[in-house]
Amino acid sequence: MPHGYSTPMEMLVRKLDSCAQLEQAERAAILNLPHTVRSLPARHDIVSFGDRPTQCCLVLQGWVSRYAALSEGGRQIQSFYVAGDMPDLQSLHLHRMDHHLAALTTCTLAFIGHDELRQVTRQYPGLAAALWRDTLIDAAHYRERITSLGRRQALGRVAHIFCELYLRQKAIGLANGTSCPLAPKQSELADALGLTSVHLNRVLRTLRLRGLVTLGGGVLTIENWNELAALAEFDPTFLHQADDEAPAEKATEPA
Repeated sequence: MPHGYSTPMEMLVRKLDSCAQLEQAERAAILNLPHTVRSLPARHDIVSFGDRPTQCCLVLQGWVSRYAALSEGGRQIQSFYVAGDMPDLQSLHLHRMDHHLAALTTCTLAFIGHDELRQVTRQYPGLAAALWRDTLIDAAHYRERITSLGRRQALGRVAHIFCELYLRQKAIGLANGTSCPLAPKQSELADALGLTSVHLNRVLRTLRLRGLVTLGGGVLTIENWNELAALAEFDPTFLHQADDEAPAEKATEPA
């Protein structure tokens, strides 16, 4: 379990509390949900196109990606998911998968049966509303990604996804100051952003030279939030978080 959590369902409570107002009884209902914890290796499909799953997964550790695969071998990564996310809630109502969901890194996942989720949402309508809100927020992420792919230049796309991933991890307690994990490889970020790996590498170098970010060891550090957010035209409204304050800008240290 990640630091600060004693049970898997505590992470789901924290995630839902970041975007909704849960009652104490609803929190207790989540904590009591039956679940099975499994570890999966990197690049392993959790569910595949055409599957009819009977359970949803909660990411406890690691990163998960949603992707579409083309017949000639091309891949479009559509979303990244981190600890606290439930990337396949829609399978409660859309019974056949229309995409792939894969462990991007080595992952620990908690699987919760559809029947158990349906039962608890019938008993607690407020909890059903919180899960529905989480699904709507996931859709908001999609809309923002479409805007990035269609209209933002490469620098703006990369800056935007860095701002997004930082704030999403901050909400679940995974950020440390202005730093957060960044698990995707450059090729995976490129697949998500509609860029070649060579083009992405140039953009990352530009962001570093401008003093906006530092990358290393799977960690992203935002050195200048205000300038990075301005470059991305980043507005956190689409995240719909209870606390959407920007991080304090890191002071520039003397040479």
